Amino acid sequence: MEFKKLKARLELEDGSVYHGFSFGAQHPTAGEVVFNTSMVGYPETLTDPSYHGQILVLTYPLIGNYGVPGNELVDGIEHNFESDRIHVQGLIVSEHSAEYSHWNARRSLAEWLTQNGIPALYGIDTRALTKRLRDEGTMLGRIVLFAGEQTFYDPNKINLVAEVSRREPVEYGQGDRKVILVDCGAKNNILRGLLHLGLRVRCVPWNYDFSGEEYDGVMISNGPGDPKMCIETIQIIRKVMERGRPIFGICMGNQILALAAGADTYKLKFGHRSQNQPCVEVGTRRCYITSQNHGFAVDGRTLPAGWEPWFVNANDGTNEGIRHVSRPFMSVQFHPEAAPGPVDTMLLFDEFSRML
Repeated sequence: MEFKKLKARLELEDGSVYHGFSFGAQHPTAGEVVFNTSMVGYPETLTDPSYHGQILVLTYPLIGNYGVPGNELVDGIEHNFESDRIHVQGLIVSEHSAEYSHWNARRSLAEWLTQNGIPALYGIDTRALTKRLRDEGTMLGRIVLFAGEQTFYDPNKINLVAEVSRREPVEYGQGDRKVILVDCGAKNNILRGLLHLGLRVRCVPWNYDFSGEEYDGVMISNGPGDPKMCIETIQIIRKVMERGRPIFGICMGNQILALAAGADTYKLKFGHRSQNQPCVEVGTRRCYITSQNHGFAVDGRTLPAGWEPWFVNANDGTNEGIRHVSRPFMSVQFHPEAAPGPVDTMLLFDEFSRML
């Protein structure tokens, strides 16, 4: 496939400009510019609701060589994606492969992005761009085509969870034990992981008050943006904690549980977004390789009495999980249900099942 080289550029709020060429939808966009160091998994990454409102920079040098799979449903869930649509505002890569080859591919990355109205640039020096974001911190940016103007857009000033969460409760599975999955922007693989355990899952909106319903446990999902925007979710989880049923939080779920317990959260300089973050379990000192995607973290120093850190990031010492010392409440900042991987910590789903 031959591409007509349409010049475009990425502009950051600090005034720096990166010139490249368009290969997605040809219109401007804006958002928070972040980087991901994963080597594979762009179909899963682009459909991860946690990237809602962000322009994503992929550091791996060649993207698109294995195309994009089909959108078949299995158990009512998109089999090859993490949600029903692309969530990034835009995509930035170094080299885009015009040709693709994979047994499961149905279309090219460029075709998929264009069909979904997502702008993308290639020919960008992603190493230089990533170094700037790492040194200066996450910044607002805009993709500009032609001579048009595009204002900057700060997604952290709005409740992104409200934009990605489902609107009505939906039930999956036929198991005897019932789990409430609080959808703050839940990845499909969380659902797959729960169903694999033979559980019945009732997936509810982020602000749905289920505290009076019957259930065996609660899972709080990942999601985009600032967890402090989810005031209703935090209040609901506080009421749920009084019942003493098992609670397991993932990513934003870790932050929501911490806020409900009385701890604090803060915004990281550039976040953790990769498939290779080492996390150390407190006590055992066992190190796990994890998949991550978050821009906020729990301040472990603010944990109230009865709570303790569970995991710590081996790179920067930030909190990667908390748990209650006597009650069945636990959460992790990383993704044990990681798709496409690694799945080294999927054992935590088994632990949650035992807690039920």
